[in-house]
Amino acid sequence: MAPSEPHPNDGPNPVHEMRLVVTADDYEAAVRFYRDVLGLPERAAYSSPDGRVVILEAGRATLEIADPNQAEFIDRVEVGRRVAGRLRVAFEVDDSSETADALAAGGAELIASPTRTPWETINARLDGPGGLHLTLFSDAPPLDEP
Repeated sequence: MAPSEPHPNDGPNPVHEMRLVVTADDYEAAVRFYRDVLGLPERAAYSSPDGRVVILEAGRATLEIADPNQAEFIDRVEVGRRVAGRLRVAFEVDDSSETADALAAGGAELIASPTRTPWETINARLDGPGGLHLTLFSDAPPLDEP
């Protein structure tokens, strides 16, 4: 079994929150998809004559930085070829297969069906609203279980 990721460092961190800010040409479609289909809870929404923004909760945030070789390897494992651009948003979910089906039905384009990775996760790839390339990942069942 692959080693699990270490727990977050309990030491001081000068950053309290990370927000990924997405500018979506079709604001309503993006909000509907990420809030209503994926199920990210709405923390706040603001509007003015100058525009609108919604802030959605996405659990714990991390910043994962990969070199080009690792990014290509991850794409090859999960998709079979290089598909992601410079940014890819990964969501840990309870069941990546079920969630991928729901997101595809809700407007995302399925790029790669869920697959078992060397990291002992089941990962799926989709293109979602707002130009985001998405990975869904969940723990893989033990190999001796169906």
